[in-house]
Amino acid sequence: MNINKNYLNLNDSYLFSLIAKKVNEYKQQNPEKEIISLGIGDVTLPLTPAVINRMSKAVSEMGSAASFKGYGEEQGYGFLRRAVSGYYEQKGVGLNEKEIFISDGAKSDLGNILDIFDVNNTVIIPDPVYPVYVDTNIMAGRKIIFIDGNVENSFLPMPDEELYGDIVYLCSPNNPTGAVYTKEQLNIWVDWALEKEAVILFDSAYEAFIQDSDLPTSIYQIDGAKNCAIEFCSLSKTAGFTGTRCGYTVVPKELERNGTSLNKLWLRRQTTKFNGVPYIVQKGAEAVFSKEGLAQIKDNIDYYLENARIITDTLNQSGIWYTGGNNSPYIWLKCPENMSSWGFFDILLSKYNIVGTPGVGFGNNGEGFFRLTAFASRDNVNKAMNRIQQSGSPFINI
Repeated sequence: MNINKNYLNLNDSYLFSLIAKKVNEYKQQNPEKEIISLGIGDVTLPLTPAVINRMSKAVSEMGSAASFKGYGEEQGYGFLRRAVSGYYEQKGVGLNEKEIFISDGAKSDLGNILDIFDVNNTVIIPDPVYPVYVDTNIMAGRKIIFIDGNVENSFLPMPDEELYGDIVYLCSPNNPTGAVYTKEQLNIWVDWALEKEAVILFDSAYEAFIQDSDLPTSIYQIDGAKNCAIEFCSLSKTAGFTGTRCGYTVVPKELERNGTSLNKLWLRRQTTKFNGVPYIVQKGAEAVFSKEGLAQIKDNIDYYLENARIITDTLNQSGIWYTGGNNSPYIWLKCPENMSSWGFFDILLSKYNIVGTPGVGFGNNGEGFFRLTAFASRDNVNKAMNRIQQSGSPFINI
């Protein structure tokens, strides 16, 4: 028996596990300190009334033999896939419900989708990036080409004529940088993928935070994207489902490689390895896309975006360079005084009792940068920013 030795090429611990360890050690040494987390992107607002009402009704249904549900439909219940399709119609995108696959969130699908691709494919991944993209491909032993995100391109790397690969990950709004691709930029990526016969894995988990109507919220708003892209979305941040777990993946019928439908392959994979999302959760997810539900989650998103505004106002006063915050819940800032990412983490924790995420944890190009999130309570965001502002010269000479 041999293990998968590709796992030995991974970092010893997941980024957020390391952060949790360091914070817990600090708490043990300083039990009197109040720690405010602006690091891990977990939501703080509860599920909306529309979702709770629909889920409560579903719970009651499970208590009656006449309405009890056992194993569900393979791709997710038709009522939820139709609701997602209707949501896309509002974006000007037409989807057949058979192109929509209900899942327990974007994270698992972004890793599991690799099952339908050859391990000899070359993968293109932006740096810095969400660690799951990198780690799942290291686990499989694929060759990875990193493309640079940096200040010069506003952390939105673009392809050039010399770039070649089979699979490319794009995330917009981006995690961790908060940067958002324009229609013109995504059009260039789609044209590149069509020419190279590559497949774009497009992570749109934060699309609901885009407020600028000129910015795309789906890659399928770009002509030709259905022939080269798979889209992943999650209700975790959109509707507070981080603990409830529900999302969806779109694999268009038009998308074929080697004369084979990728939709068909993904269906075969899911029916073999995945038993679906619970009926109760799917009923709650359906409520998200109702008129009432969309209005309620908009209020929550506006709440988090106001948190982001409060954070960026403090950064503006301090003269700190950053991206994100306007159409994203993430703020990606340049560490002051040319500090390292972990150096700034330690200072922020020890001097201000605030937790963020070191940029280097998202890749080599993240060194010297830092991620803050807007998912804390309003009280904690105000308190954290007040601590910084009341220090005299925020972030300067620290």
